[in-house]
Amino acid sequence: MKSLPPCYAIIPARYDSSRFPGKPLVDILGVPMCVRVHQRAAKCPLFSKVVLATDDQRILDAAKAWGVPAVMTARDHASGTDRVLEAARLLGAEADAVVVNVQGDEPALDPAMLEELLAPFADADGAQVRAATLATPMTRAEAASPDRVKVVLDALGRALYFSRAGIPFCRDADAETDADVAGPLLHLGLYAFRMATLERFAALPVGRLERTEKLEQLRLLENSIAIHVVITSHKCHGVDRPEDIAHIENILREQAI
Repeated sequence: MKSLPPCYAIIPARYDSSRFPGKPLVDILGVPMCVRVHQRAAKCPLFSKVVLATDDQRILDAAKAWGVPAVMTARDHASGTDRVLEAARLLGAEADAVVVNVQGDEPALDPAMLEELLAPFADADGAQVRAATLATPMTRAEAASPDRVKVVLDALGRALYFSRAGIPFCRDADAETDADVAGPLLHLGLYAFRMATLERFAALPVGRLERTEKLEQLRLLENSIAIHVVITSHKCHGVDRPEDIAHIENILREQAI
């Protein structure tokens, strides 16, 4: 087992969400959501730094009030990944450092998922790993939903393709429970990049597959940048809409018990 290079966790916290404006500051059992995400990520012992990357003074002020490290980034980033890159530059992340994009709407995040995500960078071939993400098993009924992003892997555990469609398509319906039939994997939106790969990602133009599926990770695959996929038993519990808050609070109460 090799040791890890410096690792940075960056939590993009954009104020103007189209479906849920001000979402990073929503109250989750008395704590702003972005602060709860930081508290969770900071429990992973592998990070040199864990910071919020925001575009809004209100979020920056809340972070300061709660003692959470934060940096101000531009308002016009096309994606959270671009915001993460600016923050990583501000932190002076080294070219071989590992930068983790921690979704800012996961207040129930299990820190063990972050350790799993970083594991490929520390194994015997870790120096060759450019990017990594997580996936978990799902049922074929779940896979039918276009709201669920699916991923299929090669023999080495690297992503072959991500899609909102039901992949792989099982031509023989009678074989859907056969052990030789590839089951679908649900993609979990946590990413780890080498800093140099993150820089390259941002410099690449949006590709046709990315534009079609509206999945930015396809930009890496279209440019022959491998994404290692770690299969986890953990689940994500994100906040997409105001009605998700009650569910998240119930999860947190159960975890406290």
